[in-house]
Amino acid sequence: MHPKFRIGNGIDFHKLEKNLERPLILGGYKIESEYALIGHSDADILIHAISDAILGSVGLADIGSYFPDTDVNLKNMDSSIILKKAISLLKEKNYKILNIDNTIVCERPKISPHREKIIESLSFFMNLPKDCIGVKATTTEKMGSLGREEGVAVFSTVMVELVS
Repeated sequence: MHPKFRIGNGIDFHKLEKNLERPLILGGYKIESEYALIGHSDADILIHAISDAILGSVGLADIGSYFPDTDVNLKNMDSSIILKKAISLLKEKNYKILNIDNTIVCERPKISPHREKIIESLSFFMNLPKDCIGVKATTTEKMGSLGREEGVAVFSTVMVELVS
């Protein structure tokens, strides 16, 4: 018998570099910045962590198993494709998302001015009410590589329910 409720966690890290050629995207929302996250796809670290949380909630492998960074056909892909695949796999297991909570760890960009737009974007992509999506931010108080503005980390937790 499958548990009625399950929880999944997702964590992701990406380098942050000055880059005017590439947009900085969080949760599908483009933030005006002279910095960008670096990665094989569009480097939307928030969507990556959320997708891993969704997959983990039903005992599936991480996003790299479905979208390997060695696949040249996936270079610069829109991370919303990853999120849609994770949600599709969740539904195949007969679960639905109840809520998602995210913490973005970075010195820059400042998240609070973009928080509502990020939530709106995630709500659209996940077909989930905005009040079921938490987005918070914190810094490392200038400690370590994240404190030196070399990267960004995201921690996501999702709760899912078995659909009767």
